[in-house]
Amino acid sequence: MVQIWLVELLKGTGKLFLHPVLYYLVFLSGILGVMRVKRERKNFHIRAHDAYFELRQLFPSGLLIGLILSIIVVATGIAVPFAAILLIAGFTLLWSLTTNVRWMSPAYTIGAAFFTIILIAENNWSIPLFSKSFHSIGDKVYPSVVVFIGLLLIAEGLLIVKNGSKGTSPKLAKSKRGQSVGVHEVKRLWMLPLFMLIPGDALQLPFDWWPVFHLGAKEYSLILVPFAIGFHQQIKGMLPKDAIQLHGRQVMVLGGFITLLSVVGYWYPLISIVTTALAVIGRESLTLIASLRDENKPFYFSRKNQGLMIIGIIPESPASKMGLQVGEIIAKTNGVLVRDEKTLYEALQKNRAHCKLDVLDTNGEIRFVQRALYEGDHHELGILFVPDERKYDEKIG
Repeated sequence: MVQIWLVELLKGTGKLFLHPVLYYLVFLSGILGVMRVKRERKNFHIRAHDAYFELRQLFPSGLLIGLILSIIVVATGIAVPFAAILLIAGFTLLWSLTTNVRWMSPAYTIGAAFFTIILIAENNWSIPLFSKSFHSIGDKVYPSVVVFIGLLLIAEGLLIVKNGSKGTSPKLAKSKRGQSVGVHEVKRLWMLPLFMLIPGDALQLPFDWWPVFHLGAKEYSLILVPFAIGFHQQIKGMLPKDAIQLHGRQVMVLGGFITLLSVVGYWYPLISIVTTALAVIGRESLTLIASLRDENKPFYFSRKNQGLMIIGIIPESPASKMGLQVGEIIAKTNGVLVRDEKTLYEALQKNRAHCKLDVLDTNGEIRFVQRALYEGDHHELGILFVPDERKYDEKIG
């Protein structure tokens, strides 16, 4: 029995590399990185993170969460039809064409697949190339698919909290009043590999109660499926980390609620339909609430009377090594009050070997930062500020 399971795990893992979504996510992450760098260079004449930053975020976090969820899925025996896997992949590719990565959230991709299965089963549609997989659909409603929506929403919220605020991208815009303001934006893709049980001929039922969410089959196979999770948020009225983590926690709560409600659908299939609709509506509502909450706040990254506000830090720069943070305000440089970049760098020239900064942190408390400067250091410390005047195409209210 153990040998059979190990062989099936290896076979299922190998099928991951046959899935087009895996390679598509690598391609999209590369595109996101290139577009971000291009915009940052337009705004600041320098990029913050390199073009491979998004690609480096694609796998590590999702691998651990995917392993944990896979253990839960296999232990409880949550089985889905192969047609659902095909449809989820199809909608992942389709929603990505909107160019808005947030539509690649599991609520939208798996939700669309769930309702499509109902339509196909209701109308006996024939799907070219995959007719065998779709003809095997016996029921019209699969509660197990809804369980996956809840679990992956929890995973999405966790990824947003733990990884979403890393490397948010600063950008510049003009407010409706014509003032130069700064905003932060995050566009992130994660790949979450998840073992899924589908009807097959490899694994016999080890226990009478397994799988819990069965499909009427007596044997199942394991396939490692790459799920895409997309996230996009723009913040102007709060510290990026605070806004993003708040949003992530709300997504986790929604995922927990959907997971609990989805279990009821095993006994009452109609509940599964309602639950899926709630998942889609709830996820969209959280995005709208975050946007409205941010819109009603004053601009966080704007000119301040106390000094120069930091909108971005270039990695491995002198500023990064001094521990300066986004949202802090530089009040003095080498004892000189600063109100603009010109004053700051003129003050730095007074002592080219040493830099001492009076900084107001995000709590409004003063702290002192100093560091020796060496030949070869970035000549502008690696700090990005909101400039006094500049022309931008985008306007933000």
